[in-house]
Amino acid sequence: MNSLGYEYQSDFARRYFGEGKAQGKAEGKAEGKAEGLIEGRMEGRVEIILELLASRFGPLPGSIQTRVRCAQLAQLGAVTERMLTAQTLEQALESLY
Repeated sequence: MNSLGYEYQSDFARRYFGEGKAQGKAEGKAEGKAEGLIEGRMEGRVEIILELLASRFGPLPGSIQTRVRCAQLAQLGAVTERMLTAQTLEQALESLY
């Protein structure tokens, strides 16, 4: 039965409708898994950056934590590079301002 409540009468239609439905479900699952992996990696990167910044510069204010959590991937990359040589927290986070 399709989403409109219609039940296909022929074996041909039932078979191809079922195959299309299964293929769509598999593609959706793969896309969801890929998006989840990307989000998980991004969250992990943010947590590592926050830990390293706190280790180097001391406890981070909530506003700084929020700024890092909302940063784009390219900005996080810049922070990662800069935090190793920056003398101050502001220098490390320059790309976020």
